[in-house]
Amino acid sequence: MERLPRLVIAGTHSGVGKTTVSLALMVALRKRGLRIQGFKVGPDYIDPSHHSLATGLPSRNLDTWMIGKEACKELFIRSASRVNVSIIEGVMGLYDGHRDGTEAGSTAELAKLLRAPVILILDAKGLARSAGAMVQGYRDFDPQILLAGVILNNVASERHYELLRRAIEGHCQIPVLGHIRRDKDISLPERYMGLVPSSEGKAGDDFYSKLSEKIDSVDIDSIIAIANSARELPLSPVKVFAKAGEHFSVRIALARDEAFHFYYEDNLELLRLYGAEIVPFSPLIDDRLPSDIDAIYIGGGFPELYARELEANRSLRREIRVAAEKGVVIYSECGGMMYLLERLIDFGGSSYSMCGVLPGATRMVKERQDLGYVTVRARCDNLLCKKGETFRGHVFHWSSLVDTPPDTTFAYEVSKGEKEELRLDGLIRDNVLSSYVHVHFAHNPGLALNLLSAAKKVRV
Repeated sequence: MERLPRLVIAGTHSGVGKTTVSLALMVALRKRGLRIQGFKVGPDYIDPSHHSLATGLPSRNLDTWMIGKEACKELFIRSASRVNVSIIEGVMGLYDGHRDGTEAGSTAELAKLLRAPVILILDAKGLARSAGAMVQGYRDFDPQILLAGVILNNVASERHYELLRRAIEGHCQIPVLGHIRRDKDISLPERYMGLVPSSEGKAGDDFYSKLSEKIDSVDIDSIIAIANSARELPLSPVKVFAKAGEHFSVRIALARDEAFHFYYEDNLELLRLYGAEIVPFSPLIDDRLPSDIDAIYIGGGFPELYARELEANRSLRREIRVAAEKGVVIYSECGGMMYLLERLIDFGGSSYSMCGVLPGATRMVKERQDLGYVTVRARCDNLLCKKGETFRGHVFHWSSLVDTPPDTTFAYEVSKGEKEELRLDGLIRDNVLSSYVHVHFAHNPGLALNLLSAAKKVRV
C-alpha cells in the first residue's frame, strides 16, 4: 500500500477553468517548497506542457481507455512516489468519458481507480443559488466519488461569492475552498486545437506568478489537507516499466521544438528504459541531424504554423531524406507525418515543400477533420506491430491527406466503434511509418520494443 498525497481537479464541463486552477495550485504549492507532480486525464498534450512549466517536472498522461486501468495505476504510482503532492487535472466534465456513454476514460473513473479526493471547479458566471443544485447533482450522481470541495471561478464580486458559498455549503455540506475573480489577464491563449502550448511562450513570462496571486483567496492549507487525506493505494504489479530482457543500444533523434512537441513523457522514458539514447534536434533551426543515429521519432505539433521556416531549412530536410534512403528507421505521428510528405498546404492555400520521404501532401481545412479515440488494426507488418494485431490510440487533426499515389500502402485500418466504417491510415514505405494516430506505448510496451528492434537492425 502507498500513501501518496493527491487530488483531482475536475470541472462541471469543458471550459470552466480546470487548467487555470490546476496551474495556480501547482505554482502555489511549489512556492511552499513542495515537489509537485502534474498529471492530465486523457490524451491531451497541451495542458501537460503548462503543468511542466508550473511544476518544473514533466507532466504525465493517465488515460484509462487508451492504456487501461492497471497501466494508469502503475504510471501514477511510479511518478507520484517521487513527489510531495500530485495534482491530476481532469478532462471535460467530471463524468464525461468515451462516446459509448459509459464512464470509460472519464475523470470520475480515474478518481475512483486512484482513490483520489476530487475538487470540483464551477464557473460562477451567471449563477447564484443554482450553484447549490449543480454541486448537489455532481455529488450524488456517483456516491463513490469523494467530492471534497469546490473552487469557484469567474466570480464577479465578494457579494457574488458569498451568495454562491452559502448556496453550496448550506445545501450540500461541501466546503467551498475559495474563488478566483473574473480576470481576462489570467486566461491562457487559445486557437483551433485548444490552448496554445507552453513551448510558444505566449502566456507571458509572468503568467504563472500572476496565477499564484489570483488564487490568494483559496485555502491552500485545506487543499494540502485534502491531498493528504487520500486513502492508501494498493500497489499494482509493474508491467509497463518492467525491465526488458533485451537491451537496445540505439540512438534515436527526437524532433522537439515549437513545431513538434506532442510526446507522452512516459513513452520517452520507456524507450530509455530499454536502452535507447534519445537525442533532441530542431527541424526549425538545426541544419544537421544528430550523428550516428538509428532512428528518427517525429511527434505531432503545429508544422502548419511554421511551414515557411520548415521549408527554408533545406539542409535538414535533405538530411532526413538521405537518412531514410540509408535505412534509418523513421516513425512519425500526425504533424510529424505532415512534415515527411512532399508538401504542406496551409489554411490560406499556400503550398510548402516538406521532406518528401513519403509521397503525397496534407491540406489544412477550416474545420476539424477528426477527433477521438480509435482502435487500430494492422493491415500489414510495420515498425510497431504485425499484420492483424490491434492497439488503441487517439486522433485530432485539422488536415486531410491529399495527392497520394494509387499504389500507396496503408499500414492501418482505423475505427472509432463497431458500427463505424473502417478508414485507412498509416503511410508505410520501407523503414518509415507515419500516421495520424497518436500512440501511448503503455497500452502495449511491445509496440516500443518492436520499434527499437527495427532500429537495432540498422546498427547491426
